[in-house]
Amino acid sequence: MLQVNDFLLRLSLCRGIGLVSKYRLWECAQQARCFNNIDYLIDHANVSLRSASSLKNNWTSPELDQAVSLNSQEKFITIADPLYPITLKETYCPPLVLFYRGNLSLLHQPSIGVVGTRQITNYGQSALRGLLPPVIKRQIVVISGLAQGVDGFSHELALKHGGLTIGVIGTGLDQAYPRNHQVLQDEVARQGLVISEYGRGESPVAYHFPERNRIIAGLSEVVLVVEAKKRSGSLITANIGLDENRSVCAIPGRIDAPLSVGCNSLIAAGAKPILSAQDLLDEFRLYDSRA
Repeated sequence: MLQVNDFLLRLSLCRGIGLVSKYRLWECAQQARCFNNIDYLIDHANVSLRSASSLKNNWTSPELDQAVSLNSQEKFITIADPLYPITLKETYCPPLVLFYRGNLSLLHQPSIGVVGTRQITNYGQSALRGLLPPVIKRQIVVISGLAQGVDGFSHELALKHGGLTIGVIGTGLDQAYPRNHQVLQDEVARQGLVISEYGRGESPVAYHFPERNRIIAGLSEVVLVVEAKKRSGSLITANIGLDENRSVCAIPGRIDAPLSVGCNSLIAAGAKPILSAQDLLDEFRLYDSRA
């Protein structure tokens, strides 16, 4: 009989099943204490026909056996683990498994998610240089996605100032995206933490990044948007943060600058404009008082 963590690892790696269906299968299995009867789960978990078919066809496949064996070599925690962060567990459709390298205790410390454009400008860099170091000094963890631009710059600042940082990636832990961030990713893992819900060999396909964004928002008490176009993944993260009752902040910019349109629109919609590091630190006090 499969144990809970074995079931969750296998389910998380099973191809062709959407995130929502995976979570419904987990809920059904947990409630029924049924971790080895796939037919029962298909009949009772209210999943799509596509997901049900994929589960039935792939659950005992050699390919899934190989993926489970390969990923068992990685460190991971599951949603059933006491170490799994409550703030993430209580969000919509949380990841069933988090593979990790580094210091897992960082998942339980005050944190700020920093997101923004991959084409960071001198203005964005200057703003982060002024805003993040005082936050880092307070031992607040900087969370970002290890992507080009704002993400990478935020991780670099955290490391430079001896701070704590978490990289949430959209590939398996055996890969880096972009490739030129491999050294940075290794350093974040060494001094901080790198996590992913994707197994080894998973490449950086487009849909992984919106999925990754929900983890950044779910782990963060405060979400800061630095520079963002009118339509961007950063705004997806901000909107997820709003849905999950996180404090969402944005750095205002020139009204004629394309990379400030997203931030200025967020502020117009009610996000807090950030003009100083103290503005960010005040958000943590507000968050604590709501808890």
